[in-house]
Amino acid sequence: MNARLATDTLLEQVRLLVERAEEPPTLQALADSVQLSPSHLQRAFRRRYGMSPAEYHRARRFGHLKNALRNGAPVADAVYDAGFGSGSRVYEHSDRLLGMTPASYRSGGAGADIRYTTTDTPLGRLLVATTSRGICAVTLGDDDAALEARLTGEFPHATRQRVDAGREEWLDAVIARIAHDLGWAKADAPALPPLDVAATAFQWRVWNALTRIPSGETRSYGALAAELGIPKAARAIGRACGSNRLALIVPCHRIVREDGSLGGWRWGVERKRDLLDGERRNSHDGRAHHAVA
Repeated sequence: MNARLATDTLLEQVRLLVERAEEPPTLQALADSVQLSPSHLQRAFRRRYGMSPAEYHRARRFGHLKNALRNGAPVADAVYDAGFGSGSRVYEHSDRLLGMTPASYRSGGAGADIRYTTTDTPLGRLLVATTSRGICAVTLGDDDAALEARLTGEFPHATRQRVDAGREEWLDAVIARIAHDLGWAKADAPALPPLDVAATAFQWRVWNALTRIPSGETRSYGALAAELGIPKAARAIGRACGSNRLALIVPCHRIVREDGSLGGWRWGVERKRDLLDGERRNSHDGRAHHAVA
């Protein structure tokens, strides 16, 4: 057996251990089980399966959750059956990206009941839309008519109902969370609801990485590709950012060109500049306050 085949066999053993475990095994325990160093196992596993052992365990658990939701299980039941124990653990371990993908999305939202609202922000008008399973759209624009037309274009076969602010818990939670995270409001905000959007595994991986970029900082496409262990995937990362339809929740505005220039943004480069400037000011003010305290 050659060295490459032997390593692949060991990695498959690790994958099966991770898949069968109720709780994510530690990297050290997995490495000990196949007599590899933790660092070598981490690199080799990511190279073969596209993610770390911990990410693989999380993806499997979320896969069970999504299947249950697609089959009509209530959210609370699906969360517990998938082994999370509580809804808060779903948000904690998903880095805010649950990634439920209803089949109806690919058919223009057929059968979906979408509730939405709009509100004013420092960046213009904001539209937030949810299905019974989670957030399906967050978008920015100049006026409500354009935002509603965009929602109709994305979900032409869904039932769409506008609701007033204060009448829909999930919509209000999204707006409050965004306002809090971007420094537009000081009040505490609830956790985000789950997401109900269609995306590939690679897109989710990129979007998840975007949420880990600290507010007020940016990354180039190439830098993010390197962080993910796929240095030649800068263009693919650009496409994943371009497919994001969750403005401000998935912070693709924090991605810039290799030369540091802003590049484009689905919701307008001027909004992108204003948003980044605001995040930097908030980050600076927060550090100054912490230093004084």
